[in-house]
Amino acid sequence: MQTAQRKSLTMLRWMMVASLALPVALFLIAAYVSYGTTFDEADRDIRRSLDVVHEHALKVFETIDRGLSETDELVRDLSDADIKAREQALHVRLRQLSDALPQMKSAWVFDAAGRPLVNSLIYPAPDMSFHDRDYFDAHVKGSIGTFVGARLTPRLPFQGAAFFSVSRRRESDDGRFTGVVQASVLPDYFERFYARIGRAQGSYFALRRYDGLTLARFPAAERSQAPAPHDIPAGAADTEQLVTETSPIDQVERRVGYQRLAGYPVYVSAGMETATITTRWLGTMSRHLIFGVPATALLVVLLTLARRRTEHLYVEAARRSEAEDALKHGQRMEALGQLTGGVAHDFNNLLTVIRASADLLRRPNLSEERRQRYIDAISDTVARASKLTSQLLAFARRQALKPEIFDLGRCVVTLRDMTKTLVGSRIQVVTSVPDEPCYVNADAGQFETALINMAVNARDAMAGQGVLSIAVATAADLPTPVALHDRPPLGYVTIAVEDTGVGIPQEQFSRIFEPFYTTKTIGQGTGLGLSQVFGFARQSGGEIAVVSEVGKGATFMLYLPRVTPAQDQRSESGSHAEPIGGGGMSVLVVEDNIDVGRSATEALAELGYRTTLVDNAKDALEELIDGSGRFDVVFTDVVMPGMTGLELAEEMRRLDLDIPVVLASGYSHVLAQQGSNGYELLRKPYSIEELSRVLHRMVPVPLDRAPPVAPSSEVR
Repeated sequence: MQTAQRKSLTMLRWMMVASLALPVALFLIAAYVSYGTTFDEADRDIRRSLDVVHEHALKVFETIDRGLSETDELVRDLSDADIKAREQALHVRLRQLSDALPQMKSAWVFDAAGRPLVNSLIYPAPDMSFHDRDYFDAHVKGSIGTFVGARLTPRLPFQGAAFFSVSRRRESDDGRFTGVVQASVLPDYFERFYARIGRAQGSYFALRRYDGLTLARFPAAERSQAPAPHDIPAGAADTEQLVTETSPIDQVERRVGYQRLAGYPVYVSAGMETATITTRWLGTMSRHLIFGVPATALLVVLLTLARRRTEHLYVEAARRSEAEDALKHGQRMEALGQLTGGVAHDFNNLLTVIRASADLLRRPNLSEERRQRYIDAISDTVARASKLTSQLLAFARRQALKPEIFDLGRCVVTLRDMTKTLVGSRIQVVTSVPDEPCYVNADAGQFETALINMAVNARDAMAGQGVLSIAVATAADLPTPVALHDRPPLGYVTIAVEDTGVGIPQEQFSRIFEPFYTTKTIGQGTGLGLSQVFGFARQSGGEIAVVSEVGKGATFMLYLPRVTPAQDQRSESGSHAEPIGGGGMSVLVVEDNIDVGRSATEALAELGYRTTLVDNAKDALEELIDGSGRFDVVFTDVVMPGMTGLELAEEMRRLDLDIPVVLASGYSHVLAQQGSNGYELLRKPYSIEELSRVLHRMVPVPLDRAPPVAPSSEVR
């Protein structure tokens, strides 16, 4: 007890440590997972924003491109002189074009020397040269398609907002350079759009030229006119990859994605400040802390109080234990006296019969009829004693379950009187069994338990008054049909338990076989009865079905596969069947109780078996390894010091010793928990007739086996 108390206090201390360590560990794991999740969500937001700004920029540039095409089309077949002659009309047309496009500040047509021929701003065009502007100089040497210029401020005498240019080369029919068509685009148009969609904290958008030069940007910052080397990371603009970079303009670290406009030498980018993403993550974790810290503190306080309370209870328990010892001793002795008195009474009655029969057998001049009667009395009394021990072991949950072939109808008739007593005198029990035996292969004890559970369930449904009908019949198939190859050849045996109780509502049909499900009040049922019936039916290859209507009772149908009766069960008195001679069969007997072992070997020797007796599994293995061909079968006890009989059988299987094994046991917790693993099991006490039949079932030996061998018995 003191050891258990120390262990429980130690466990509480470890729980206090765990109550701190575990939440911290879980918080760190959650923080790591949340960190990755937060950045993944931010990346998805950035990609969605990038798609929006890309679509917007593409539409703007396509619109400007159409405006340039329209301007170029207006002056395509006109010489410089013709353009100047029509300047006023062309000016009006260009003015209408630029006014229709809010992103366009103005449209210009220049001659080969860089002088404006016509524009949308003023009429007439100023007499000045623009040959030094990048949007003109870029087209002089050759055709480069659409050119996007740097961000510029208007040249005097012009004033207004900054712009960047989109221009094309003008050529004659023979390919000579004749000038430039140019549109001035407002960066503010893009920045206003970015401001509308970038309301989330830390948002970032930009329009950049292919060399990294920024044309428009949000948030606004001081801009550099010179290209920014490496401003666009290599490869990032041509893939879906996002990069973490520090802007050379405002020195802010951001998570940024790039995308190029098809057909134009510009990129759009979208991003978010890493500080904003980190703030989001910290906000998420702080919400966890708001609940986690108080909960952890409360848990530590509760465990501390529990530890102190436990220590106090142990002290009080030690004091009470001393005062209760005397009372417990008296109660224990009384209970032990009741138990041993009942068992001793039954066994003394059985031993009295055996003793009297043995004494009468010693009397001289007994007739053969009286001698056989006394022998039968001893045999029957031993069988009754064996049944009593089996019942005790089953009550203690120490009896190994073993399927057997039995007549189900006969079993129902045997249980009829007990069922009447169980359900009470106010319930009429009606049984119906067919004249033809109905054999099944199942655990008889489990079947009896299942039948009792169904009867108890019916009794409770009838409130102790009504009619309980138990009928045995045969059926060709289950209510739920199975495949033809899975159907037993003889069909099924059905046990119908019908009551006149309150019935079962339809909505409860799917739950009545669930473990611990019950509609009874607390203390009236555990909900395990019908669950046991369901499990028994499935394990036995059958099924349980129910038919019920509220107010008209219920009928439970238990289906079990029907089998052919075993040969030894066709005899009415199998316990008195004649033993089978050994015919020279060699048996290795392994029994740690030397008296039991000698009795078995001497009885087998009388029947013509060759026997070798060893008292432990280790010596048995040595005998088998040295000469496994000497033995036809191994007959071993289960409970032995060191290696058990079941372990001996498993070791023989591991060593590939192909010799049949028969186990014998009157009690074994190993068999109760694990079963016999497929080995033949003979229960103690056994008769020599049972032993000889089991041995011949394992190793059939013809009675005319030649040459005959004189019976012998060796003890090792």
